[in-house]
Amino acid sequence: MRNLTVTTREEPPTPPSPSPQLEESPSGSKHRARPETEKERKDGGNETNSSLPNLEEGKKKLTSRRQIIALVDWVLIDESELLKWTFKNARFTMRNVIIQSLLCASLTFGIWIAVFSIYLHYNHVKKQEKTQEKGNPLIWSLGEKLRSKADSVHIPRAYNVRVQRAREDEPAEPKSSLRLGENFNYSIPELIHGYSTYGFNHIISKNLGHYRSVPDTRNVMCRKKTYPARLPTASIIICFHNEEFSALFRTLSSIMALTPQYILEEIILVDDTSDFDDLKEKLDYHLEIFRGKIKLIRNKKREGLIRARMTGASHASGDVLVFLDSHCEVNKVWLEPLLNAIAKDPKMVVCPLIDVIDYMTLEYQPSPIVRGAFNWHLEFKWDHVLSYEIEGPEGPTTPIRSPAMAGGIFAISRNYFNEIGQYDKGMNLWGGENLELSLRIWMCGGQLYVIPCSRVGHINRQHMTNDSEIMKVVEYNSLRLAHIWLDEYKEEFFLRRPALKSAAYGNISERVELRKRLGCKSFQWYLDTIFPELEASETIS
Repeated sequence: MRNLTVTTREEPPTPPSPSPQLEESPSGSKHRARPETEKERKDGGNETNSSLPNLEEGKKKLTSRRQIIALVDWVLIDESELLKWTFKNARFTMRNVIIQSLLCASLTFGIWIAVFSIYLHYNHVKKQEKTQEKGNPLIWSLGEKLRSKADSVHIPRAYNVRVQRAREDEPAEPKSSLRLGENFNYSIPELIHGYSTYGFNHIISKNLGHYRSVPDTRNVMCRKKTYPARLPTASIIICFHNEEFSALFRTLSSIMALTPQYILEEIILVDDTSDFDDLKEKLDYHLEIFRGKIKLIRNKKREGLIRARMTGASHASGDVLVFLDSHCEVNKVWLEPLLNAIAKDPKMVVCPLIDVIDYMTLEYQPSPIVRGAFNWHLEFKWDHVLSYEIEGPEGPTTPIRSPAMAGGIFAISRNYFNEIGQYDKGMNLWGGENLELSLRIWMCGGQLYVIPCSRVGHINRQHMTNDSEIMKVVEYNSLRLAHIWLDEYKEEFFLRRPALKSAAYGNISERVELRKRLGCKSFQWYLDTIFPELEASETIS
């Protein structure tokens, strides 16, 4: 309750006593008035005393008036304060109402977003499950044309080739899909010529056509895995030189038929000056069906696989570069596991499990879980994975750490590929570049893994001509690798290849500087941490 404060106004000052006035006589002359006598003063005093009650009443009235004025002032002030308080309280209440409304609206919006996200995820998972149940790949309108054409047209099989379709409930390692008859004639001149030219049976390749279904060789646990709807986009780079036309086109068709459109940015074909006519106008004509997704680059001079891949990478726009050989056939859900691993760690380089397509029968054979390795001759080899490495909760779907990669098929972040120096462009043609890149990845801060849930078939070509030329190229490239990355352990290589100790290997100063700039670890660290199974000789260790 507010205290009432009464303010009294100050008494006006008492006026000064009037000075003696001059009296005017009847004659008109003025003279000073005489002083009052004592009797007169008494009489005047009595008159003053008689007016005192009136004065007291006036004072009381004045005081009451002042109190009333003060009260009115207080009431007015109090009303204004009350109005201010009421206005502030109303503003505070309105602000609270607005804030609560916004919070409720935000909460409602968040709940709707969560419900919508769950719905989309559920839809995505259901679609994948339906796809796996039916056994049909995600096929675009372009790929569907190829598939329908392959299913509707009967392709004659030469030399008693029998086709066995894989059943949907087949185990992870099904039987071969193609077998040769007992009376297959291996001495046919056409077969020998094709084998020496392409490194595999081109007669069966032609009869297989441009697209075929291959058995799903993934483990059962892989088929149950799902992947995020949002993944990095991929640019697939395929370099070829005098490739057999049907094998090349099956590679393209399998990619288009078994890769979701939203993650496939483009396919970049690099023709490294092929001589065969069917890889010129005929290829251009057939690629029209994939118009808009395929870029075809034709080198003006022979560059070799290593520099041709660098050319393709320079034209890529996807988040991830996927390098494939030109005689592959991808399997179901092959790309998603690779992209998912790179999305989690951009410095992880990943390879699929490479299934074998037999060079003579072209049967698609499943591969066991293996990792890449090499010996002191700097020759790549496959190494079995120890059982304890796949005994975790993910079982046979666990990514496998690999000391090296085969090099024909792998995926790498485009930015990371450029960051670590791409390929060694001082190397020629092909050979050794896979081990050089593998060492650089591990020693310079990256990781290299095999993803078992990704499967890609690859024809193991057998080269019969120009072996001496190829061997010289591989030796040259291996020398560059040894001098740049093996440190003192290059003596292990020369112990086994003493003739190469004085051989030329070109200028490596740029790559040595790259190693310093990247702050790469020593080869001793690589042996201790990544590949202790590669034992050194006693003279070196």
